[in-house]
Amino acid sequence: MNIRPVNKQDAAQIAEIYNYYIETSHATFELETIDAAEMENRIKESFARDYPFFVGEAGAEILGYAYGRQFRPRRAYRHSIEVSVYIKNGAHGKGIGTKLYERLFTEILQKDFHAVIAGISLPNEASIKLHEKFGFEKVAHFREVGFKFGRWIDVGYWELIKR
Repeated sequence: MNIRPVNKQDAAQIAEIYNYYIETSHATFELETIDAAEMENRIKESFARDYPFFVGEAGAEILGYAYGRQFRPRRAYRHSIEVSVYIKNGAHGKGIGTKLYERLFTEILQKDFHAVIAGISLPNEASIKLHEKFGFEKVAHFREVGFKFGRWIDVGYWELIKR
């Protein structure tokens, strides 16, 4: 698998991966699927703000992606970054998330970020395990803050402080 920076031509495949989670899981709280144009806008925003965004591919097929984004809009949060990783349906359990995060965190360490934050909708043991493998610690738990698929969903926050 090759891990490389995202480009706008990846938008359709990334949207397809992400839409699977929108439609089938509580990993994202988005309720409506997005098209390639919307994903391309999100990629452009990532470039404009100099946030890292990587894809893992085998041949021409994207198997997953990982990115960082602004944690909160207020200026004092500028040294914090929120991270996410999504793996193509059917490609789980192959170490793709680990490899993507290794590359993402290498990039984050070279930038002026201090706190790396991951919000995880619960339950999600695979995501918790992945983040804790990289040294993240749970720092918050919000009960019933999301509503999807006819039920309330908790969200936990995990944090890694760059030393």
